[in-house]
Amino acid sequence: MTAPAPPDPPFVPGLDLARALYEEAVRPILADTHPGLPYAAARIGPGSEVLGLDSARSTDHDWGPRLQLFLAPDDARRHGPALHRLLAERLPGRIRGWSTHYRSSGDPDDPVSHLAPADGPVDHRVTVHDLPGWLAERLGPPAAAWAATEPSATDWLALPQQRLAEFTGGAVLHDGPGTLTAARARLRWYPDQVWRHLLACQWQRIAREEAFVGRCAEAGDDLGAAVTTARLARDLMRLALLMGRRYAPYGKWLGSAFARLDTGPALAPALRAALAAPDPAAKARHLADAYEAAARAHNALGLTEPLDPARRRYHSRPYPVLHADRFARALQRTVTEPQLRDRPLIGAVDQWADSTDLSAHPGAVRAAVDALAGEG
Repeated sequence: MTAPAPPDPPFVPGLDLARALYEEAVRPILADTHPGLPYAAARIGPGSEVLGLDSARSTDHDWGPRLQLFLAPDDARRHGPALHRLLAERLPGRIRGWSTHYRSSGDPDDPVSHLAPADGPVDHRVTVHDLPGWLAERLGPPAAAWAATEPSATDWLALPQQRLAEFTGGAVLHDGPGTLTAARARLRWYPDQVWRHLLACQWQRIAREEAFVGRCAEAGDDLGAAVTTARLARDLMRLALLMGRRYAPYGKWLGSAFARLDTGPALAPALRAALAAPDPAAKARHLADAYEAAARAHNALGLTEPLDPARRRYHSRPYPVLHADRFARALQRTVTEPQLRDRPLIGAVDQWADSTDLSAHPGAVRAAVDALAGEG
């Protein structure tokens, strides 16, 4: 694959652009026209720059100087539309050489942000919100309360990790009321009981398929073994992120997030070897190396009594497995939270559904989570 041509102007990380946009333009305009207005400014939500993973390749669509302003609900209704128009009139045409004017390229999902400045008002990406409303739209109706209260255990199960990473990542550029900072702190990571339950569910996913590569090898199904190996490698990477207390992003960035983990060097060689192995039997052996590394990482957490990390046969069959259900059961025995202790080991939404489009419908996600628990 060819590398992207260097952009003109030179690439600047998106979070740096957002900070420059705020410091050099938005803050002075607000100080001049709305002195004393309480607000927060941030660059959060969707976008590779929020995860710190943007590059020159990112600049071809939906990228550029942008940020969100969060006002109190009454202030957002009173001032939001007028603020948007005011910024359109007064924002500079460029920040760090990059245009603040977003003109559609014809496809509504492909806005181009590196065009010449507009003649007249800037079609900018400084959006105005109230925080409860923004949270409800991004994370579901119950999230409107999380600016002031904690999510319940069931609430957490309906939150895709990608959405959590988008809210807790990025940068807060200013937070006069402090509400945005407090909400991000609440959602920074799972409560202990939810974390233990999700770890148990992730081990259970591995337990369900860890013998399949060996069976595929026995059946001469090289393609089936390759697909299952990839599924198990993905599940082990997501397990490592859970153990490392890092939200897993969606597929495009999963490997990049995994590479940042302290446990990555222990797991990565075995996973690479399993994916590259020429035959299913070799794939199964390398996966067993990865299982053992993950088991040792589990023991290092001290969440359960130490468990034997050595591989073993799958019943009477000569497939190397961990019997990962041992880890799932040990973890679930430590869960005392009433909403979770008797719940099936299915987990949060992105442990059983990986549709990006589904995550865009938080109401449907919550209904499915409730239905799986017999609450719908």
